[in-house]
Amino acid sequence: MEAIVPVAAKRDFIRWFLKRYRLKRRECVWILNYLLSHEKILQNVHFTEDAHFCPRAMVISTIDSNGVPFRFYKGSLMTTDAEKSFHDLRLHPEEKMFIQLNFQKSNSSPHYASVLEENPYFPVDQQVSERDRRIAQKLLEESTVSVTKETLMKQVDAALDANDEKRFLALSGILNELNEQKEH
Repeated sequence: MEAIVPVAAKRDFIRWFLKRYRLKRRECVWILNYLLSHEKILQNVHFTEDAHFCPRAMVISTIDSNGVPFRFYKGSLMTTDAEKSFHDLRLHPEEKMFIQLNFQKSNSSPHYASVLEENPYFPVDQQVSERDRRIAQKLLEESTVSVTKETLMKQVDAALDANDEKRFLALSGILNELNEQKEH
């Protein structure tokens, strides 16, 4: 995996992240600041998900996330000692380091998405196939429509019970549109 994400983008992201989030461990702030000032190391840093599958990785969490405060993985070893990871970074700047950041709404952050790379070590047997993804998407859409229809029908019934013709007609119209969309 070559440096797909430019160092400048990683640097901008880290600055953005440090301005907006408080980390569970202050040593993590030091590590991220250290990365900002060492371009050679930052070239080998890759932000990814499920970093624990990677041969050399860190998991860093903000105070508003449910993630572990800090984990460092190297080979089959795992430690919560942030200083060990810092020394490893300094001693092996040429080795790839994969970093997973756990923070609220990370999956909808365009800033994080701009530096996030696919995890090359994620086990194939745990990956979701495109076919499974389409099936899950279709199931989600169908269940959303079903719940929406159910809610609308309850509201239509309530409008009938209340003799609210205007609301009844409006809700019936929405329900009819939903039924027509399903037929197409």
